[in-house]
Amino acid sequence: IDFLIFCTQGPDYFLPTSACLLQTRLGLRRDIGAVDINLGCSGFVYGLSFASGLIASGVARRVLLITADTYSKFINERDRSVRTLFGDGAAATLVTAAPRPTSRIGPFVFGTDGSGATTLIVETGGARTPRCAQSAIETRDAAGNVRSRDNLYMNGAAVMSFTLREVPKTVNDLYRRVGTSAQDYDYFVAHQANKFVLDALERKLAIPSEKFPRHYELIGNTVSSTIPFVLESLLASGRLSGGKRVMLIGFGVGLSWAGADMIW
Repeated sequence: IDFLIFCTQGPDYFLPTSACLLQTRLGLRRDIGAVDINLGCSGFVYGLSFASGLIASGVARRVLLITADTYSKFINERDRSVRTLFGDGAAATLVTAAPRPTSRIGPFVFGTDGSGATTLIVETGGARTPRCAQSAIETRDAAGNVRSRDNLYMNGAAVMSFTLREVPKTVNDLYRRVGTSAQDYDYFVAHQANKFVLDALERKLAIPSEKFPRHYELIGNTVSSTIPFVLESLLASGRLSGGKRVMLIGFGVGLSWAGADMIW
């Protein structure tokens, strides 16, 4: 391993960087780079772009991308609006210089809209708003969900609106950039937000269900690790092999989104 990228929104400490802790826990060499990226649902695609860039520039040949999120630590057990959606999970992905000349990762497209930050947020715990006795006071919303400012909050309707607005644009941007159409792809692997979101995207994008794989029933929305979980499932079933073309689409907290064209 020449470089370690750790994508998480639940680091062990403010400092040191959790990637540095992972370097020694995994017994990796000391002459490597190690860095954290704080990004959620689009984090895997962003991480792939960083890994691909490190390899393309000659900085590294083997990059270990780890995604890990434990949103359960932020969720109030009496908040059904998020408790029923999210799960904890981690994935490790090894990105290497292409063993086949036909394999590639990218191009990528990215998007950011920080004006929507409060639609999916843990408000306290950072330098701007430290946790305190007042921030831990719980309130009940009109739907009966209980949470404090220390807990995860999501405006589901706003996130859904953002998703249906930006994800189709991202897909079409990749079509134009690469010169492809839906027929050219074997699979579209999207962030596994929930069944309702994925059903809506499948309809809006007019993608056949066999090209839009799912993997969330038992584990829920594992944030940055949902896309690699789907890829692993495709590999394990023998459906993903050399030469297959895949589009990856991450979207969510930030608000942030990213897409990637890949030839396996």
